[in-house]
Amino acid sequence: MKRAIAFAGLAAGALALAGCDAMMGGGDAAAELDIPEVADGDISEATMIDITRELSSDAFGGRMPGTEGEELTVALLTERFAAAGLEPGNGDSWVQEVPLIEITGSNFAPLTITGGETALAFEYGSDWTGVTYREDAATQIANSEMVFVGYGVNAPERGWNDYEGVDVTGKTVVVLVNDPDWETEGLDGTFNGKAMTYYGRWSYKYEEAARQGAAAVLIVHDTEPASYPWSVVESSWGGPQAYAARGDNAPPMTTMNGWVQKEVAREILAAAGQDLDALTAAAKTEEFEAVELGLSASTSFQNSFRSFASQNVIGVLPGTEAPDEYVIHTAHWDHLGTCNPPAADGDDICNGAVDNATGTAALVALAEAHSKAGAPKRSLVFLAVTAEESGLLGAYYYASNPVFPLDQTVGGINMDAFLVAGASRDVTVVGPGKSQLDAFLEAALVADGRTATPNPNPEAGYYYRSDHFAFAKQGVPMLYVDGGEDLVEGGREAGAAVGAEYRENRYHGPKDEFDENWDWSGVMADLQLFYRLGRMMAMSESWPNWNDGDEFRGVRDESCASSDAGC
Repeated sequence: MKRAIAFAGLAAGALALAGCDAMMGGGDAAAELDIPEVADGDISEATMIDITRELSSDAFGGRMPGTEGEELTVALLTERFAAAGLEPGNGDSWVQEVPLIEITGSNFAPLTITGGETALAFEYGSDWTGVTYREDAATQIANSEMVFVGYGVNAPERGWNDYEGVDVTGKTVVVLVNDPDWETEGLDGTFNGKAMTYYGRWSYKYEEAARQGAAAVLIVHDTEPASYPWSVVESSWGGPQAYAARGDNAPPMTTMNGWVQKEVAREILAAAGQDLDALTAAAKTEEFEAVELGLSASTSFQNSFRSFASQNVIGVLPGTEAPDEYVIHTAHWDHLGTCNPPAADGDDICNGAVDNATGTAALVALAEAHSKAGAPKRSLVFLAVTAEESGLLGAYYYASNPVFPLDQTVGGINMDAFLVAGASRDVTVVGPGKSQLDAFLEAALVADGRTATPNPNPEAGYYYRSDHFAFAKQGVPMLYVDGGEDLVEGGREAGAAVGAEYRENRYHGPKDEFDENWDWSGVMADLQLFYRLGRMMAMSESWPNWNDGDEFRGVRDESCASSDAGC
């Protein structure tokens, strides 16, 4: 769930460039790094329009991995990468195969809760949703004892364990979304205050519950800390779900992972004689102890399976002086296929025009511009990854099986969902202050005459929600910079309105469609910034690292220490 939603939480005003040093770790970092000046690139707006239009057309069926829409997408990208002057990125091939399994649930029984004065029954879709990661023809949760485990966090380095003193083996855990101090105004706290850590992500909560032996997980959906409405949960977890194929010695997993509406959770807890608000308040404290609810959960559904190989598409512009050093650009080409539920007019294709036909088109437009300018010193990699909507699967697969060694990858830029809102005075920096790449960003902003706004709602954890995160976990410094919020026409109020309209009416829905009347001026300005950033890194001799104390610094240092080349 991406930055387009972030417009809803507009907070601090845009920072003037002179005030960005503290936010982004500039100043001294810029003095230590080789950051060359770069001329403007010749970036084609026609390319952006044509590719976004085509990728988001009904003919591509919503670009679900493993469908005809994938075949059309891969064919289009390989053709356009070649025409842009790139070379195949995987030896003689333009693609990297990503083994996936698609699981489609059906015949969902109601979620029934027993043990209270009266049995409760909740309907799939409107009240709850659930999926399985297991390759079982039938999934059944039968009279599974329920335990409320607060935020479901086990973080020994932070002195926090919501599972302490309770055995949840075979049970259903009820978990709150985000992490305990998400409502903090500042960024100081056990879990970085207002800024979400990985402990706040739904993926972590499922992983930890599985490590604890739980049979099922029900995350309590709440729009503000989740940063997206229930409709996004319903559409994202409904229909076919793709997962990476599991090899030997795979980590444990639950039988079912699911969500419940907040008011459903309130009703369930009331049946146990508990109050959701009181338990939520208790869960924010270090003294919290898990609560056995004295209730049991039951549901069931059927599953069908399809094993297939999806594809990452990779093109490279080899460097002239250091071809074995790489700067990477990433964007995901996939979307959701069909939407569940469909729109009121019956339209059920999730076209994904903004998310992420725009970012995919940007890969081609930037490749064209760099090729026109001539290859830089270092190689430029353009990577269109699959299955982002299923959990960054294509990015994770590449990061675990890199075509170009990660210790020879200088850093990168991720592009995910350009909200076509017109020109802005600023850009939004997601995850500022993490790496020395911020110094490159500062220099590029100065050259473009724009300002930086820190992520307006860091509690949403956007840095952990897109493809760059897979590379960051492996130590590669990555920038995630989005379009601005201070629009030239209408300022922040207009930016908020555009974001709210997209979030409420189009995001992960059938109305995320191409519009011939879009104003591309803001997108093109952002692409100019990304062009300058990529070229600065590719013409530099520096190896930017994560800042001291960042969670990814140790991984990068270890990777570099074991390498005879690259960083």
